[in-house]
Amino acid sequence: MYGIFYKKRILKEVFALQGKSNPQIVVISNRGAYAFQERDRELIPKRTVGGLASALEPVLTDYGGTWISWCGRLDKPDLERGIRLGVPPGESRYHIQEVLLTREEHDLYYHGFCNAALWPLCHQLTDRCSFQKNYWEAYRKVNQKFARAARNIKKENPRDIFWIHDFHLSLVPQYLRHQLPDARIAFFWHIPFPPADTFHILPWSRQIIYGLLGCNAIAFHTDQYVQNFLDAVSFFYPVTIFREQGLILFRNRKIYVQALPVGINYHHFEQLAADPLVRARAQEIRQSLGAEKIILGVDRLDYTKGIPQRLQAMACLLEKYPGYRGRVTLLQIAVPTRNGIGEYGVLKKEVERLVGEVNGRYDQGQGAIPVRYRHVSLDQEELVAHYLAADVLLVTALRDGLNLVAKEFVASRIDGRGVLVLSPFAGAARELQGALLANPYEPSHLATRIKLALEMPLAEQKSRLESLRRVVRSRDVRWWWQNNLKPVKSPYTTFTPATGMAGVSQGGQAT
Repeated sequence: MYGIFYKKRILKEVFALQGKSNPQIVVISNRGAYAFQERDRELIPKRTVGGLASALEPVLTDYGGTWISWCGRLDKPDLERGIRLGVPPGESRYHIQEVLLTREEHDLYYHGFCNAALWPLCHQLTDRCSFQKNYWEAYRKVNQKFARAARNIKKENPRDIFWIHDFHLSLVPQYLRHQLPDARIAFFWHIPFPPADTFHILPWSRQIIYGLLGCNAIAFHTDQYVQNFLDAVSFFYPVTIFREQGLILFRNRKIYVQALPVGINYHHFEQLAADPLVRARAQEIRQSLGAEKIILGVDRLDYTKGIPQRLQAMACLLEKYPGYRGRVTLLQIAVPTRNGIGEYGVLKKEVERLVGEVNGRYDQGQGAIPVRYRHVSLDQEELVAHYLAADVLLVTALRDGLNLVAKEFVASRIDGRGVLVLSPFAGAARELQGALLANPYEPSHLATRIKLALEMPLAEQKSRLESLRRVVRSRDVRWWWQNNLKPVKSPYTTFTPATGMAGVSQGGQAT
């Protein structure tokens, strides 16, 4: 829950955004804050857990509007359109508009194009990519469904602002632009945007770029992702780009492109960390592990997160520094994800094998077990309790758009203790400069950085955390959504550039 002061501040900014015409926000994303379950012919909205829901729901709860998403139901031929429902149940603050998909559409669009093509491509793991035409056709069809749902919402309030999220829906902006020329459209791309020469491997990369150019504003986590995107745009289209200003001129329209890393609800995590029940739970976790020092990993079970590399580094630590055996435990929380995709099952088996190998070799039969592994989702209270129980948080992603776990850990450590070890290949490394950077591709180096974190003096821990907390506090979720929507607050206007501006580049290929 927000503090009273924090909530009043949000409402003040919201009303300033609304103005007299009272526009509302229409959020569009693959999944939303609720999934629908059918029980005894009754439709029940069930709250989901995830970074997107926690980042966006405060805006809709206080501002009002509609969240368009697929809500988990498949194959509903008896329904022409998805259900629209007020949430939370019993005290409606905004609406969920369901987009219905068939099982085949979901498999080809989500498991296929999104997770077998775009996901590995954007994380620069091109050997994992599968480019199939039927994946692409399903992706186009599903994006058209989301655009139709948004167009129907637009009829109710012509001044609504569309805020589209992530790589699942990159074609929606242009579909909307063709039907609603004056629409105000913002887009946030949540994963890395790769270098242009990597992105061009995708056979339909030009169509993806064209879809995004239907926006008024596009945002990424880092400046590097912004530059990669601008490079891709200039390759395909003869546009004028003002790189220093983050501005594209495309067909007499202006498109703002910004680096706006997602923030967290900083005050909420502070409040949870101060809760006596959460603090007591943290002590229970420490006692149950029986270790002098606890290293924590919290990740979705995804091949981009570097969990096998982390386990290899733990083995290296215990091999090179045997004095830590029986004294230190790595507690790895692996959150289930994408259970329908075969390679994730392979990853799960590999992680479990490595856990067994490390424990089999370095467990001395007394003292702390080297690795404790849990394949489970945690609610926020339990998550914060784990943050408070840890001495070190390991974020060793091979490539990550941002990584909110790192920010949540920083916000939760109100005691000034704890060390963040962070991969330089996570987008958050650009912001969180008080972290210890460690290359996950080099287990020996990572082990050395873990040792440094375990032995860091308390004064240095506090100094680093103070620096990190200032950044996370100042760039919270309120800062993030306010700056994302700022370029689309005013009605759409054409743009005539001044001459002689610095940082101007021209695009390459003709349309």
